[in-house]
Amino acid sequence: MTSKEIRNQFLDFFKEKSHKIVPSAPMVIKDDPTLMFTNAGMVPFKEFFLGNSAIKNPRIADTQKCLRVSGKHNDLEEVGKDTYHHTMFEMLGNWSFGDYFKKEAIEWAWEFLTEVCKIDKDSLYVSVFEGSDDADNLKMDSEAFNLWKAIVPEDRIIMGNKKDNFWEMGDQGPCGPCSEIHVDLRSAEAKANIAGATLVNEDHPLVVEIWNLVFMQYNRKADGKLESLPAKHVDTGMGFERLCMALQGVESNYDTDVFTPIIREIETITNSDYGKKEETDIAIRVIADHIRAVSFSIADGQLPSNTGAGYVIRRILRRAIRYGFTFLDTKQPFMYRLVNVLSNTMGDAFPELKQQKQLIENVIKEEEHSFLKTLEQGLVLLDSVIANTKGKEVYGRKAFELYDTYGFPKDLTALILSEKGYTLDEEGFYVAMQEQKNRSKSASASSKEDWTILSGDIEQEFVGYDLLEANVNLVKYRKVTSKKDGEQYQMVFNLTPFYAEGGGQVGDKGYLEAPDGDVVYIIDTKKENNEIVHFSKNLPKKTDGTFKAVVDKKQRQRTEANHTATHLLHQALREILGTHVEQKGSAVHSKYLRFDFSHFSKLTVDELRAVENFVNARIEGQIPFEENRSVPMKQALKEGAMALFGEKYGDAVRTVRFGQSIELCGGTHVKNTGDIWHFKIKSEGAVAAGIRRIEAITSDAVKDFYFENNRTLFEIKDVLNNAQDPLKAVSALQEENARLKKEVEQLLKDKARNLKGELANELEEVNGIQFLAKKVDLDAAGIKDLSFEMGQNKDKLFLLFGTEQNGKALLSCYISKELVASKDLNAGTIVRELGKYIQGGGGGQPFFATAGGKKPGGIQEALDKAREYLKN
Repeated sequence: MTSKEIRNQFLDFFKEKSHKIVPSAPMVIKDDPTLMFTNAGMVPFKEFFLGNSAIKNPRIADTQKCLRVSGKHNDLEEVGKDTYHHTMFEMLGNWSFGDYFKKEAIEWAWEFLTEVCKIDKDSLYVSVFEGSDDADNLKMDSEAFNLWKAIVPEDRIIMGNKKDNFWEMGDQGPCGPCSEIHVDLRSAEAKANIAGATLVNEDHPLVVEIWNLVFMQYNRKADGKLESLPAKHVDTGMGFERLCMALQGVESNYDTDVFTPIIREIETITNSDYGKKEETDIAIRVIADHIRAVSFSIADGQLPSNTGAGYVIRRILRRAIRYGFTFLDTKQPFMYRLVNVLSNTMGDAFPELKQQKQLIENVIKEEEHSFLKTLEQGLVLLDSVIANTKGKEVYGRKAFELYDTYGFPKDLTALILSEKGYTLDEEGFYVAMQEQKNRSKSASASSKEDWTILSGDIEQEFVGYDLLEANVNLVKYRKVTSKKDGEQYQMVFNLTPFYAEGGGQVGDKGYLEAPDGDVVYIIDTKKENNEIVHFSKNLPKKTDGTFKAVVDKKQRQRTEANHTATHLLHQALREILGTHVEQKGSAVHSKYLRFDFSHFSKLTVDELRAVENFVNARIEGQIPFEENRSVPMKQALKEGAMALFGEKYGDAVRTVRFGQSIELCGGTHVKNTGDIWHFKIKSEGAVAAGIRRIEAITSDAVKDFYFENNRTLFEIKDVLNNAQDPLKAVSALQEENARLKKEVEQLLKDKARNLKGELANELEEVNGIQFLAKKVDLDAAGIKDLSFEMGQNKDKLFLLFGTEQNGKALLSCYISKELVASKDLNAGTIVRELGKYIQGGGGGQPFFATAGGKKPGGIQEALDKAREYLKN
């Protein structure tokens, strides 16, 4: 049975059980501050478990793409080393929101596995929560035990502890006991020797958890206590890759048709063989797994970067590149060539792979080029570290600096060191890493109190499309504390005119006014688990009664102008550059807008001018705003509305139209394009391979821009003695400056040439070395040229020059390469030591290095110390 058939079989089974089949939500999360990625199948449904949204479909089934690489659920370091952990994986799930509970979940799971999938009943084990005697004092899940006892022999029911059989969303929130189903895929002979029950949850590669049935019946409070949920839910998750392993009769997830096409392509590209050498197999498994995680993330709109979720994706990609570099001898980009086979195998179930294939390939290829250069740079730096190491053990902090600053992997450092006869101080490396983690954790540490509930069972309403003021009631609030923001309060109202950050648009600011005149300022508005949450530095003195909620009108109007301009900009780019242009991200603030889009080359001046003219023509056309707040998704797409990959859309969507521009959008907009006043592009540049970024301004910001430019022009003319043609006058100054610069350079070269003859006569022999330490009147470039020219004519040369430039001291040390080798001298080490006399430091290569300092008066002492150094 193919993986495609297995996936469809699962969905068809639960469709017959009256479940609504929904598509996978994006793997990258944009509206949940507690998570970067979807790490479990239940994440897209948190709002229903928390009771923040009305339940329209009490039964749902899906296959959800998940990523586990950070936080509590982190499988990254296990991936490749075993055959059943993954970064990106599919989770098949069926969900009940206050509908059926343990009986149906257990019976249907057993029916699907044994009757539909035909898995041997004797190879299956189940686990049940055994209870706990800790502060929660939970009883055994006897209901689940009795349900299972009616299905399987009691010796196949395993009592599970809280770690294995009690599932929690996080430190707070819905939770409950669970029953896991494990499958024993060992041979009959192996089963006869060791009972499968003893291998459950023992990390055996062939006795694995296949399905987890979570029974959500409690809510974990901030103080750690549990309370019963008003409605009980079912949350199940089955590992798709493990199910395929069980049904396809293989002993590894990587031997299923989910991975074998990718592995065959890796073998072809890298000229390697899978299944013959353990380190090669690990590398191939890492690459096969990681190409999926990276490709799906990019398809969902998350590009590799240096921060947040982007940093995680870059780390995964670099881990794969490094395994190829180290164990498969891949010194050229290769991973981007795997995207095609991935698209062919999974593109039917996840069409975003096919539609975004070219972009995914471009981004990965560019990242590979960049990291391979980093590896080359790291090799040079590592040589320098080795050269400056006394003994045969390299300090762990030095290796961590290579890793942290340059991205050079620790295990590659250790491998190279071992080849050169050195060892790595592993403990020092991890100490440095832990210190950095502690600093990062401390900087982001936060705590949240439980919500204080004032009104229950109220579905919040957003009225901000039509109103900037509204009378509201406070439904609940809580205090949150973080090192970054200090002490703040979060408030939820029954209705609100404040727009919550989303779709690139910033959240509204404003204030809350009580009947007695007490005012609380709203400093931000965000959405969390489908609730609009308002942030403030303090609470109203009285939390009951009716308040007047007022949005900052000026900021909202400016933001609306910028948001509407992004729609017109998107239309302009597709019209002028081509329909391959798609939005890849945006940021809409009150002062500016930022728009990322797919395109393969830098925009020319003419193209930028054409884009500006296109947008401004529609502003001048005063096109009215049209919207439909509830239109079926299929109908919206049929009408030509642009949908963005990586966004989560419901069955009914809101469409926004300005003439021929129509998009799915939940943001706020001007009522007429004329309200934008004018559109001006400030910059255009690359974000990643195939991704460009435009930053622009509208409205009041454009007026300020032209005012400042005009003022600057008058100031320039004044400096140029009111020249009639400022541009011509500046060009003349540039030409004169270039001519004078060349003359100065020539004079310095002549000076250095004359000085070379003089200095050659001043060389003295110290311990068989031609030595000179002298203060000279040259710049850094002149000293370097002088040193290397003298080095061409003299053997066994040691030069130390000092100079003073702009009140700063500079030391430059040159050592002939034969001295570096024969006398174990190192210019970098020497200038670092001498640098303390000029209150500075430096470094460089063993044969030439420099040090800078803030004490010119110490130059002569440093020169004298160099002579002593050689004498000793």
